[in-house]
Amino acid sequence: MSLMRKMNRALTATTGLQVQRAQKAPAKKVPVQPATPAAATPAKRPAPAYSTPGDLATDRLLTRPVFILSPVRSGSTLLRMLMNAHSRLHSPHELHIRRLEVGYGSKLSEKAMDALDLSRGDLEHLLWDRVMHRELVKSGKDFLVEKTPSNAFVHRRIRDCWPDARFVFLLRHPVSIARSWHEGDPDKRTYEEACADALRYMKAVDNARKHLTGGHTVRYEELTADPEGKLRGICAFLGIDFEPSMLDYGKRDETQIHKGLGDWRDKIRTGTVQKGRELPKDDEIPEILKPMCKAWGYLK
Repeated sequence: MSLMRKMNRALTATTGLQVQRAQKAPAKKVPVQPATPAAATPAKRPAPAYSTPGDLATDRLLTRPVFILSPVRSGSTLLRMLMNAHSRLHSPHELHIRRLEVGYGSKLSEKAMDALDLSRGDLEHLLWDRVMHRELVKSGKDFLVEKTPSNAFVHRRIRDCWPDARFVFLLRHPVSIARSWHEGDPDKRTYEEACADALRYMKAVDNARKHLTGGHTVRYEELTADPEGKLRGICAFLGIDFEPSMLDYGKRDETQIHKGLGDWRDKIRTGTVQKGRELPKDDEIPEILKPMCKAWGYLK
């Protein structure tokens, strides 16, 4: 008989207790996080497939929307404020509809939409259309004008979403655009970085002008120098009468400025068209902007 058993028999007889060997505590499980590269960036969601609407009366609520396609810092907020002062045009702050995305909650919901011939891209277009139509109905006007600069990057998709859309192209001297983009947040981007970043928008607008035939082009410098003449031209393009109230947009609506959704500085808040800055001299044009300056007629 082992010593442990002999001891337990004696203890049991005298005290009723026994000695037991201690059990080892189980090892604690620590969750291991997968290693993530320091410079990892989220994967860009691919553009969804979609079809053009077969019947506009069924597939779209919005009729003949107007899109201002322009680079950043090109005067698009001023133009939308002028157009919004028209009794038939509603131009809200930038809507950024291209970032409104749709996802399936389950395979069953995807199957159900497939049975309706609605892909993810089609569903997104229905959402875009509904959001913009809702905004137009609230205004009580006839046509919606949208001016988000990044729309230029998806101009083909916008045209496919609304085949009856109209496009107004707003151009400005590339150097003035870059300078304004830099001055808007000098701590965020240097002037050289502003030139390169703004150039992306300029190229997108230039591609849109080549692809979307039948649009109307206006230059910021001409708009500030002759606002009535340029607004009359836009109104004629849209098939509506010019209204003198457009020139004094501040009296029409003082609620259209939203910080972070367009230009909200004092120059816009005046409510009237202000003189633009002096055009840059040819020797002030950086090499990176010279091709675009030539393409838009600012450099011979």
